[in-house]
Amino acid sequence: MDSDESDFYGDPETVDDLYERVRNFDAETWIRRNEIHPIRPRRQKLNHTDTASHLHNPYSGVPYAWQLSETVDAFLDRLPPATTDQSMDVPWIFICNPWIARLPHLEAESQSVKGCEDEAPIEFGSQVRMVAEAGMERLELARKFLEGLPNTNKVQSSVETYGRKERKQALDDILNLAHAAQVRAGKWMIFCPPAEVNEIWRIIAKATANNDLGIAAKVAPRQPEESKRKERLVCVYTADFSDKADVARVVKKLRELGVVDRHRAIYYKPDAFTYIGISQGNPWGVRASIYSSTDVFKKEKGFDI
Repeated sequence: MDSDESDFYGDPETVDDLYERVRNFDAETWIRRNEIHPIRPRRQKLNHTDTASHLHNPYSGVPYAWQLSETVDAFLDRLPPATTDQSMDVPWIFICNPWIARLPHLEAESQSVKGCEDEAPIEFGSQVRMVAEAGMERLELARKFLEGLPNTNKVQSSVETYGRKERKQALDDILNLAHAAQVRAGKWMIFCPPAEVNEIWRIIAKATANNDLGIAAKVAPRQPEESKRKERLVCVYTADFSDKADVARVVKKLRELGVVDRHRAIYYKPDAFTYIGISQGNPWGVRASIYSSTDVFKKEKGFDI
């Protein structure tokens, strides 16, 4: 145990100093310290009424994705999720919005993050590896802080308050890092019964290709020996997790299309969380999502949480 850690565990007063340290964790400072190029200014929000001069497909040539050379109906016939088995060759079934340019799939840094090769199409200039590294560094700082809290002389209510604040601050720092590094995509996650997956996927795939939803969508193929009651995951990606107007627009469109029930919540997760390994029941005790459809539907005239 190093001296800093010994002081932390031995002197309850230093919990305040450590809290100040994690509170002041700054994305821009981290990037400068690690010699990453300067933060770029935020791009303009997507204008979904614009038309592109030509179509794009970052998944061009990827056999488990829609190709511009085929109709969406032909794609749905070629890879129906209800009966297409999951394999090394078909880990997901993917469709990209052809009106939005993104980096070709096989050139993206996400290819180097095991298990995350098929997240949203990557923005030009995205720094996925940096986000994964910095995010883990921030979570390790949070872990040390949270583990030390019970060993202080603070009352339980104060321990819990410090813990909640630190978890929230850690997530805020990670999201700031992700946005600065242009790892801004996120997804609405929809779980549906296998008997309904083909129809739900058909609706989502066609809306994605028509530029009515987000930047891409994917559906899980059939797993070996799948139970008829096992739900399938469908992800609908948006361009920027911080663009609440667009995030809300997409889930409202999903409700309009009959895919999302107003009374059954679905959740939104930034891709940055996936790259770092933040999932449900994670060891840091942080939330694995940042929005729910309930948040949106309770605020029909605005989305501000």
